Amino acid sequence: MMEENEEQPGDHQPLEKESERFRLHMVTWNVATADPTDDVASLLHLNSPKTPDLYVIGLQEVYSGPVRFVSDMMFDDPWSQLFTSTLAPLNYIKVSSIRMQGLLLLFFSKLEHVPFIRDIQATYTRTGIFGYWGNKGGVSVRLSFYGHMLCFLNCHLAAHMKYANERVDEFEHIMDTQTFDCKKAPRIIDHRLVFWFGDLNFRIQDHGMHFVRSCINNQTYNLLWSHDQLIMMKKKEKLLQEFEEGPLDFQPTYKFDLNSDTYDSSGKKRKPAWTDRILWRVRPKSQPNDEQDENDVKEKKQLKEEEEYPLKVRQDLYTSNMEFSISDHKPVIGIFTLELTKMHQTPLVSLHAEGDWSADIDSIVLYNPLQPFPSSTWDWIGLYKVGFSSVSDYITYTWVKDDEVTFNDEMMQVFMGKEEIPVRGGECVLCYYSSNLRCIIGISEPFKVQESKVAVAEGLFPERINGLDRIARSEDF
Repeated sequence: MMEENEEQPGDHQPLEKESERFRLHMVTWNVATADPTDDVASLLHLNSPKTPDLYVIGLQEVYSGPVRFVSDMMFDDPWSQLFTSTLAPLNYIKVSSIRMQGLLLLFFSKLEHVPFIRDIQATYTRTGIFGYWGNKGGVSVRLSFYGHMLCFLNCHLAAHMKYANERVDEFEHIMDTQTFDCKKAPRIIDHRLVFWFGDLNFRIQDHGMHFVRSCINNQTYNLLWSHDQLIMMKKKEKLLQEFEEGPLDFQPTYKFDLNSDTYDSSGKKRKPAWTDRILWRVRPKSQPNDEQDENDVKEKKQLKEEEEYPLKVRQDLYTSNMEFSISDHKPVIGIFTLELTKMHQTPLVSLHAEGDWSADIDSIVLYNPLQPFPSSTWDWIGLYKVGFSSVSDYITYTWVKDDEVTFNDEMMQVFMGKEEIPVRGGECVLCYYSSNLRCIIGISEPFKVQESKVAVAEGLFPERINGLDRIARSEDF
């Protein structure tokens, strides 16, 4: 329930709230159809004292042969499984993901932010220039983060030195054609903040191989920047000029011999290049026209929002990770600080487990809508193990409207049947999932599910083990 000094439903209090900082860790890596590496701790900086609030991981050339691709449609692909299993024990949830053949995009968040990540949508665009249809294009995830519209676009663009213009055409095609079911930001360019990253395939032109390798050996990378195709194209393409990029103060990430740090020693001897990049665009401030039309009203509203709820981006790190050698590309890491004023201070729903929980009795969930939201008969409340990996990783669930039993002072009571509650118990949380908003909008505090006394007395554990119980046996609750 809300205290008297809390904001009322739907209220914004920008003047009373300071800007807050959030750490975003991004990875882009062309994995060249390789199976996952054994350990991604260094890629995710898991030993760093500064833990990210968000992880965004974009892969290209994830293996998508016919047998593997069919199995991936039914289950997470091995790369998704690796990142999810690595981050879930650290209290990160996979909020969204999208796969288009070899292109994969994963978005993870700390659990505490999940109720404030809304309007989640993902889509893809295939590009078909010069016969590349299907294995090139872009996948994106867009969402509202504390009310700020963010979009993450992972691209794999046309290869080869001579196709710089085609790469720009492909990017502009993706930006023009990707649309979302969102009035506030129906296109990528409408979002407050866009990250564009991936194997963009821009090369270093004009300079010869000897000069390029000499600059790399001497770490005089700046001598190569003026002939980097992306930097060159930015000088004449208006859309590219709106995107920022940190200095390329790391050696080119393509092309390496497999299982080595040696640049291409094959007969082709491809020239090294910064093909793997991370750029970002903060939406330019609106400039309202003198004429009062519908667009002008929208722009004025947008300008007012930008003033009341500022958003700033700072890049803290832009580098490659040279220790991974399973691909002919090295992964690139970008770490950012997002400084913003939250538009939302409270979740849409509060909920908690009432009384003692065990598999011996039906249990009660209490929930309370804190703000108006578009509820649905398809809304549900899920029971999750602490350390769960995604929305679908629930132990059991109950439909909110089907099992709703009382309504008192805006507090709802919902039953959860004992049949699916884990007999071995464990630490759990409850999550309210909104079908209309397609996201979790409320999370309970962790609570203890007690071990079933009936199961202990009757020796039923071997016969009645569900998903959580299997985990419980290995973790020895």
